[in-house]
Amino acid sequence: MGFGPRALGLGKGRSPGFTLLELVVTATVLLILASAVIPLAKNSLRREKELELRRDLREMRMAIDAYKAAVDQQKIKPPPQENNGYPETLEALVEGQTLTGSPSRKMRFLRRIPMDPFTGKAEWGLRSVNDDPDSTSWGGGNVYDVYSLAPGKGANGVPYKDW
Repeated sequence: MGFGPRALGLGKGRSPGFTLLELVVTATVLLILASAVIPLAKNSLRREKELELRRDLREMRMAIDAYKAAVDQQKIKPPPQENNGYPETLEALVEGQTLTGSPSRKMRFLRRIPMDPFTGKAEWGLRSVNDDPDSTSWGGGNVYDVYSLAPGKGANGVPYKDW
């Protein structure tokens, strides 16, 4: 048995290869599949950034709470009285505070200020104890809460600044 066109079932006078119709059908199928995959990839990337944002906000809020608890338990040198036991800046959480019984040692609450996954910057909105809960301007003095400066809404319909 040979390997010519008849042995391959191509018939007489027909050369091996694809017809224009076969190529068009294949390209159409690939376009349909690609149009279904691209939105899924975009949504998964957005979900990933949203998870990172939630994690970063939780980490900073827990550090603020740990700072306040350390002040209340008199483990660290307290900030000025008007701060109500909260740090003056986010940088104070990274730099750490001197321990009460050991002036040569410091207690740190964050390794670094995380970057907002949507803005790509380590800049966050801050609220002090005296600010309204939905305030978008920081009154200064202390850091009671943090929020994202990213525009837009999450997959849950809530603006990122309200997380």
